[in-house]
Amino acid sequence: MTPTFFIRTYGCQMNERDSEAVACLLETRGFHQVEGEDEADVLLFNTCSVRDQAERKVLGKLGLLKRLKRVKPHLVIGVLGCMAQRLGEEIPAKLPHVDLVVGTDQIQTLPDLLLAQLEERRPGVYLERSDASLPMLGLHAPGKISAFIAVMRGCNQGCSYCVVPEVRGREKSRPVTDIVEEATRLVAGGTQEIFLLGQNITAYGVAELRRAGTWNPELSPFADLLRAVCAVPGLRRVRFTSPHPNYMNAAFVRAVAELPRVCDHFHVPVQSGSDRILQAMKRNYTAAAYLERIRALREARPGAAFSTDVIVGFPGETDEDFAATRELMQTADFDMAYIFKYSPRPGTLAERQVDDVPQAVKKQRNEILLKDLDARSLAHNTARVGEDVEVLAEGPSLRNRERWSGRSSDNKNVIFTPEPGLEIGQLRQVRITRATSHSLFGDLLPE
Repeated sequence: MTPTFFIRTYGCQMNERDSEAVACLLETRGFHQVEGEDEADVLLFNTCSVRDQAERKVLGKLGLLKRLKRVKPHLVIGVLGCMAQRLGEEIPAKLPHVDLVVGTDQIQTLPDLLLAQLEERRPGVYLERSDASLPMLGLHAPGKISAFIAVMRGCNQGCSYCVVPEVRGREKSRPVTDIVEEATRLVAGGTQEIFLLGQNITAYGVAELRRAGTWNPELSPFADLLRAVCAVPGLRRVRFTSPHPNYMNAAFVRAVAELPRVCDHFHVPVQSGSDRILQAMKRNYTAAAYLERIRALREARPGAAFSTDVIVGFPGETDEDFAATRELMQTADFDMAYIFKYSPRPGTLAERQVDDVPQAVKKQRNEILLKDLDARSLAHNTARVGEDVEVLAEGPSLRNRERWSGRSSDNKNVIFTPEPGLEIGQLRQVRITRATSHSLFGDLLPE
């Protein structure tokens, strides 16, 4: 009998990529992926640890499965990813109906672990560090118009609020040849757009050069990777996330300026506009230095859109610090941002500081930034009315199946009425007729 599995993914795009690779790996070993939890012999939860709320959400879900396990005693429940790596043995201690806890560097072992669990019931916790997980990241589900490629794992930055170095480990970059071969296979299978992923992607290859003693800060291995990927025949678009400002040097900016396949959207996390808070966060740049990187990119790619990540309520954040963040966001002219209220993460340097900004103040500051952001987004999008925008057709809109949606190069969600014969993956021109703060609406132009 073919064992069935279901994966629920929490958190970032890297987790989405990991889950896709896990699903492909399991299918190569005879497992069958199903659409819902009720149909599965194996339930896998690929987890996130970036915020306390993300962990509580998963733990709550796992707690509810205790009843299901009584009804289906053969059911195997596995926890993967960042929360698994961070909590380890704590998970089965609190939730004894969880069978497997598999860390971020052990996901390649899942088929054998699950088969043993199904046959012999061998619960366990597997957290060992290994580079063996890197090759399996090349596994993909066929036929995706837009596909993720994980080019590196881990982070060496050590930001004081962040658990990524603990749960994802130190930076490890995959060879350029492997990434280009993966991109070539994807394009041959119909992929039009590739999204390169890394926790600190502009530091791609830097750790390896440092170990070899050949690192030069004027170089950009990531720029070299961009050139190699953009040269793949048939590829139409390239996106990437998330860059660290300190590695966005002149070589990187030159590559972005010279590669038209790189999309006109850059997500550059800033976290705060206050130099004092940035220093406490160990971000290792100033607000002025960050804005200079944005200015250089705008000169290289006029008309590009910018988004960011921001934390409000970091320990010690004053009204003046928050005002500096608000001012930086206005100056940088972001029209999209992920804005988070600070929550202490166990094991981080920031956890040692007093979480002294009241929740009510965090909430208020969060709402102020969201309101500013909504106004900027609406102004940006309204200015696009009357423009002709190239859109990668993604298929029927989730909210209205009679209309289609797609993404512009600058990452705008564009809604339009399809025409007979339109196919997913086509690049088409859409004339924008109206806008909201979240989407553009328009009419498909004749080819």
